[in-house]
Amino acid sequence: MNHINIPASNQKRIVIIGAGFGGLELAKRLTNSAFQVVLIDKNNYHQFQPLFYQVATAGLEPSSIAFPLRKMFQKANNVFIRITTVDEVNTAEKRIETPLGALSYDYLVIAMGASTNYYGNENVARNAIPMKSVSEALYLRNHIFEDYELALTSDDTAVRQSYSDVVIVGGGPTGVELAGALAEMKKYILPKDYREMNIAEVDIYLIQSADILLKGMSAEAAAKAEAFLLKLGVIIKKNTRVLDYDGETVTMNDGTSIRSKKVVWAAGISGNTIKGLSADCLAPGNRLITNGLHQINGYTDVFALGDIALCKEEKFPNGHPQVAQVAIQMAKNLAKNLIKNQNNSFEYNDLGSMATVGRNHAVVDLPHFRFQGFFAWLVWLFVHLFAIVGVKNKIFVFLNWVWNYFTYDQSLRLIIKPFSRKVAAEKMEGAVK
Repeated sequence: MNHINIPASNQKRIVIIGAGFGGLELAKRLTNSAFQVVLIDKNNYHQFQPLFYQVATAGLEPSSIAFPLRKMFQKANNVFIRITTVDEVNTAEKRIETPLGALSYDYLVIAMGASTNYYGNENVARNAIPMKSVSEALYLRNHIFEDYELALTSDDTAVRQSYSDVVIVGGGPTGVELAGALAEMKKYILPKDYREMNIAEVDIYLIQSADILLKGMSAEAAAKAEAFLLKLGVIIKKNTRVLDYDGETVTMNDGTSIRSKKVVWAAGISGNTIKGLSADCLAPGNRLITNGLHQINGYTDVFALGDIALCKEEKFPNGHPQVAQVAIQMAKNLAKNLIKNQNNSFEYNDLGSMATVGRNHAVVDLPHFRFQGFFAWLVWLFVHLFAIVGVKNKIFVFLNWVWNYFTYDQSLRLIIKPFSRKVAAEKMEGAVK
């Protein structure tokens, strides 16, 4: 059996799967502790998910919201990073199986986060665009601008609209923020970059299955966000479910359809699964049932943090919201328990929620105070800027925001296609002939 090469140590080994908000925070808290920490992720960077939509709409460079893991732990002698995926957990022998080999653990922390939930619709899964990674956001950006270029080449109105229109499914923060950003792009960018285009033909749809947007926030926030979007020209369809999408046409349960080449699916998430755990610990949505100590149901040395964890308490009988603050607070509590050998049960301190709806507009729900508009937008900017990892990233994001605000323009509208060895080989073969 192959094994991942990790230096031998007398320290107890904590293996953390996932470098999202929870896994990263735990690794940072355990830096220079009495444990050997192995942080595993499929990417060599941490990505700031709340700003994916700004990458997708050319407001920010992908590198501005990603931070290299190894740079973060350059001075942490007890933290080791391995870039791979985890295939299976063997809880009896206390080891994980990866493509790089096996790795034993004393404590295992699963912080793998969640992926897009298509609710079993294979057509939608095959054709819609998710927004759960930097690469997916970059793919959407390429798709948007490629389709605008194609729209200019057709004299058929229906064809042009299919390339120009964007359908966003899901009225949560991701859907609302993306819809607002695209509406502002339509208003400020397209008339300058695509002067031949009839901007009136460009439609942005937001489809929500519930009767309100931003479900989980206050009624005031939901109503105000909807008003902001309508003012920007977004077409909102509530109480509407998408039944199918074949890559050309979106079909809905009210009998209507929309022709579009771009459907962004932001309608739900499902926990990333891992083999080897008991079925008794699995909850709906592929979440792992944990107690207040973050131990997965049935295990004392396997923990779960963040979106993948389902931990109930009196204020949250159905589990905590799947947001960054929950993951971070869970990681802090688990780190404290491990380092001090304590058993402090987790209690989530809800700091509030917020969403931005374009320039100068946002909604903020704090525990005892709710507000919307320009001041809410400033609060949103400050909170997100402060939360980004890396001083350089904070500076770059801030400068981009300032530039975009005063110039009404983004300078990142590049179509960057990934290199393909197969295509390059075919071109070379043709050139030789």
